[in-house]
Amino acid sequence: MPRWSAVGRMHDGILLRPCKRCLRRPATAPAPFGTDSNSATRSSASNGICGMSPRRIGTPRGSRSRPVWLALRNGYVGKKLHSLPQSPLGKAVTYCLNQWKPLTRFLEDGRLEVDNNRSERAIKPFVTGRKNWLFANTPRGAQASAITVSLIQTAKENGLEPRAYLQYLFEQLPQRDLSNAASWADCLPWSPTLPAHVRIPANPAAP
Repeated sequence: MPRWSAVGRMHDGILLRPCKRCLRRPATAPAPFGTDSNSATRSSASNGICGMSPRRIGTPRGSRSRPVWLALRNGYVGKKLHSLPQSPLGKAVTYCLNQWKPLTRFLEDGRLEVDNNRSERAIKPFVTGRKNWLFANTPRGAQASAITVSLIQTAKENGLEPRAYLQYLFEQLPQRDLSNAASWADCLPWSPTLPAHVRIPANPAAP
């Protein structure tokens, strides 16, 4: 658990947030505080808010999700009182309660999602193919891999065709002053001035 000590804290100006999967750690806890019922209850409380603006999300989260998470926390507190501190269940429950503030930060900020499923789906192709990334067996190789993966996934999130976008970068960046951020700002994946050929065409409207 020491490796999670920085979760939920500020790091270089970025507020880190843990994944809700850590709530699955007390896997031996019986219902209603086991993994299946908890996941289903938390998910049902979040239904119907997809597509809403961050400002509007705050209302249903306050009225529907907050009571669910409060009940969940009370359940973990009860389990902690009846569990040996060094037992697997005791350690798991303590872990969850220690992370409770960052875990529930999404209730305060509508921009945050209840889980990180979207991020995990984005990295899945690279995880399943990790044995092919043999060049990443050194710190420099790992850094190069992280940069490449970040560029590709950020391009996808901004509606760009990754291969065309990377080719555009390879053509443009050698001509730019990389020490001056303003000189290559128009190459960023969210730049509105990127050429049309690097963008994924929008789906035609259904008849």
